[in-house]
Amino acid sequence: MTSLPVSAGNHQRLGANHDGGGVNFAVFSEHATKIELCLFSPDGKRETSRVALPERTGPIWHGYVEGLPVGCLYGYRAHGSYAPESGQRFNPNKLLCDPYTREYFGQWANHPGTYGYDMASAGGDLSFDRSDSSPYVPKSVVPDPELFKGLTQGRHRRCRNDLIYEAHVRGLTQRHPQVPEGLRGTYEGLATDPVLEHLQRLGAKAVELMPVHAFVDDSFLLERGLKNYWGYNSIGFFVAEPRYFGPSGLMGFRHMVD
Repeated sequence: MTSLPVSAGNHQRLGANHDGGGVNFAVFSEHATKIELCLFSPDGKRETSRVALPERTGPIWHGYVEGLPVGCLYGYRAHGSYAPESGQRFNPNKLLCDPYTREYFGQWANHPGTYGYDMASAGGDLSFDRSDSSPYVPKSVVPDPELFKGLTQGRHRRCRNDLIYEAHVRGLTQRHPQVPEGLRGTYEGLATDPVLEHLQRLGAKAVELMPVHAFVDDSFLLERGLKNYWGYNSIGFFVAEPRYFGPSGLMGFRHMVD
């Protein structure tokens, strides 16, 4: 692995934020003793650099890497106490996704290496696993700030006595005969006129979507050849679930919200 020059940066914005000259990394951990930033090759298969975030402000660990481009892949390794009986499970062998990332590269694999404990051990989840999880987990992506320019401010409105329509992106659109076939089951399909007109006829004033942030399929479902339909197994609350992307990708999600 190559060395990586890193300066203090700042704690003011969590996540990875590109300022045109480099990237500021900031992540929360109240009990860690060290947080390492790991960079990966463009295919996500090889860790190319690793460096400890040099500064801590309160519970925020942070550092700035000059010259890093948007789109680079990264993750964290957290050092600290491994005391499951006390709720502490720090294990630097496990690559952690940035909880504030806006995009993932790759997918979570149903593999024992993703667990912090040895699944074959008689000690169960009190044991400690030393295998590297990075081949089996998605990598976080440094976002392009241009993607978030021009976003409209959310409207604040009271919903007292309003009709709120709960919906599943795929369930509402997948078999709708008036939604264009290429948009069925997608965020873009949800924003088509036939769906909007249906909601208006019902008198809906707001739509509450079932999980649209990134989630993984449960192990017991994968073992049966099934997938998680509902999405209540989130791994990134700021990442749009890509299985609902249409032709426009992430911009389709933005169009749906607007």
